[in-house]
Amino acid sequence: MAAFSIDETERSPSPASRSSSTALAARALGSVPPTVLVLLGILSTQLGAALAKHLFGAVGGFGAVALRLFFAAAVLTGFWRPTLRMDRRAWTAVLGYGLVLGSMNLCFYQSLARIPLGIAVTTEFLGPLAVALAGSRRWLDALWAVLAGGGVLLLTEGGGKVDLVGVMFALGAGLFWGLYILMGAALGRHTSEGDGLALGMAVAALLAVPFGVVSGGTALLRPWVLAVGLGVALLSSVLPYSLDLEALRKIPPSVFGILMSLEPAVAALIGLMVLGESLGWSQWIAVLCVVVASVGATRGARPNT
Repeated sequence: MAAFSIDETERSPSPASRSSSTALAARALGSVPPTVLVLLGILSTQLGAALAKHLFGAVGGFGAVALRLFFAAAVLTGFWRPTLRMDRRAWTAVLGYGLVLGSMNLCFYQSLARIPLGIAVTTEFLGPLAVALAGSRRWLDALWAVLAGGGVLLLTEGGGKVDLVGVMFALGAGLFWGLYILMGAALGRHTSEGDGLALGMAVAALLAVPFGVVSGGTALLRPWVLAVGLGVALLSSVLPYSLDLEALRKIPPSVFGILMSLEPAVAALIGLMVLGESLGWSQWIAVLCVVVASVGATRGARPNT
């Protein structure tokens, strides 16, 4: 769920700065079309969210977040080996990014514990949509906002009762997702290679782990819980964030945003096929409304947003 722009002149590393493993990974990712990278990232994220639901009964939503971010931070820092020698602006961006990332995940997993995956992601998507619409004076963008708002209202109709607390957590996750986009842009400007992502993930893990320990206790150390937690981290954090970073080096943020607009629909399909979470017809229409509103808003966004 990374939706931010990257300045290639600042983000492109020199060959000498990479180890052989990171260079190999970069070449492999570089050979994949950017649209495929984004779509693979979306699919990976939602499969990871579906897998995380299996942890809720054992360690709770906070425990699942703690495992995801802890393992993601461990993998990313081990792979990138980020330098700690950064200026104050870079550290400010890293800290802000990590705190927002951790808060977004804590809210999202609390919503996921209460409502279906498709509803959680569709509601959460109001955050990046608001960022796309911010500052717009086009009357058509007002229409997209109304369409998205109507879509979210439809989510509470049909297909059984929807937990309003879960919806509120999803809205909170959406707020932090909007902030995450803005902080991600700063991270891209002030850090290089994967250093900012790795350090930001470590900050997010430091925020989430105490909540996870209180929620999950010693259950966090069960072998199967650790194995599933590692899988969630790879699917929901390491792989999609890395794919998004690479894709954003090749395509404009506006194109990236249009592709990301498919995420609510993918989440609803994954929830249905993997978790058996069926939505009512009005809720499927709601998902479609938010997707269409997001595509329309992203296409009309200013080039520098």
